[in-house]
Amino acid sequence: MSLTDRIEPALSSTPLPEPTPAEVSIIARRRSRTALRRAVRERWGWVVDSQQWWLGGVLLAVTVLGCLLVRYPHQVPVSVLIVCAVVAGVRLQVKMLVAVFAYILVWLVVFYVLLHGEKDALPLASLAVLVVMGILLVSAVARARLGLQGASSTTLLLDLRDRLRAHGQLPRLPVGWSGEAELRSAHGEGFSGDFVVTNLSADGRLLEVTVVDVSGKGSDAGSRALQLQGAFSGMQGSLPPEEFLPAANGYLLRQHWDEGFATAIHISLDLVTGEAAVTSAGHPPAVRFDASAGLWHVMGNRPGPLLGVISDVSFTSANITLERGDAVLLYTDGVIEGRTTRLLDGIDRLAGIAEAKVPTGLNGLAERLCATARGGQGDDRAVVVLWRN
Repeated sequence: MSLTDRIEPALSSTPLPEPTPAEVSIIARRRSRTALRRAVRERWGWVVDSQQWWLGGVLLAVTVLGCLLVRYPHQVPVSVLIVCAVVAGVRLQVKMLVAVFAYILVWLVVFYVLLHGEKDALPLASLAVLVVMGILLVSAVARARLGLQGASSTTLLLDLRDRLRAHGQLPRLPVGWSGEAELRSAHGEGFSGDFVVTNLSADGRLLEVTVVDVSGKGSDAGSRALQLQGAFSGMQGSLPPEEFLPAANGYLLRQHWDEGFATAIHISLDLVTGEAAVTSAGHPPAVRFDASAGLWHVMGNRPGPLLGVISDVSFTSANITLERGDAVLLYTDGVIEGRTTRLLDGIDRLAGIAEAKVPTGLNGLAERLCATARGGQGDDRAVVVLWRN
C-alpha cells in the first residue's frame, strides 16, 4: 500500500481538531485584512488594481518633478525622484518598471545637460537615485519569479509563515500535563531553518512533537524549512508514529536538493499512561528529568541517520515512561553548540540551566534556553519542554 493510500483514509475518517489560539488569531487577522481589501476594491478597485493607472500616475509625477528640477535646479533636490522610483518598484510589473526607470534616467540626463555641472553635489545625488532603482529592480525580478507583484508577495509569505508556525505551537494539553515551545531565528530574521511540528490526536490522548533542524541558517534555510514544515505537518498524525521519520526521509530524498539534509527528533507521548517513544534522526539527544532522583540525564538511544541522505533507513526508538514530576527536553544544536566548545559540554550546560529551574518550576525554561544558547544570536534555536505535573 502506497503512502497516499494510507494518508487519504486517515484524513477522511479523522474529524477536524479545534483550532488552537494561535490559529484563531491568524484567522481573525486574515479576515480583517480580507474585509478591508474587499471594501477598497469595491469602491476604488479600478484604480488600486490597475497597472495602467499606476504607470500613468508615476510617469506624470516624474514629468512634473523633472520640470521642477530643470526650472528650479538649486531649490529642488534630485533625490525627489527616489519617491517615484520607490512607488513604481512597489506597484508595477518588471516591464513597466524598466520603462519608468528609463524615463527617470532621461530626465537626469536632460537635467545635467542643461545645468552644465553647476552643482558639485549633484553627481552624488544622482548616484543615490541609480542605486535605489537598481535595488528595486532586483527585488521586482525576484517577485516576478513567484508570479507576484508589489506588497502582495510580502503578504503571501507572511501568511504562509504564520500559518506554518501555528502548527508548531503546542496544543492545549489535558490536566496533569504542561509544555512550552520556543523558536528563534538567526539574527532575528523572519524565517528560520529550525522548526517544530506538533499534533494532538482527535481523542486527545496521543501527542506527537517533532523538532527539525534544516541544513543552513536563517533565510538561507528558510525556504526549505517552509516546504518541509508544511509536508511534515501533513504526515504527522496521518501516519503511525513509527512510520513518520521514514516517510520524512523519503520526502527529502525526492526533492533532490543540493543541500537538502536535515536532522530531526520525534516524540510520541501517551497523555494517559505517560509512555513515550523518542526517535532521533541524526539529532542531538533528548534530555530527561527524573523526579524520583532529582536529576537531568541524557537519553542514550543511538540516533538514526540524517534525513535526506540515504534511502531504506530504519530508526530505533527509546521507550520511556514519564511519571509525575518528570520532564523531557528537545532542542536543536544552536542551543548547545559553540565555536570553541564540545557538543557534550553544551549538553551539560543545558542540563545545568534546566536543573536550576526545577525548584521554581519549568515555566519559562524554553525561552531561557533559547536566550542563553551557546550559538548566541547567530544561529537558529528551537526548544520544546514537556512535563507531567
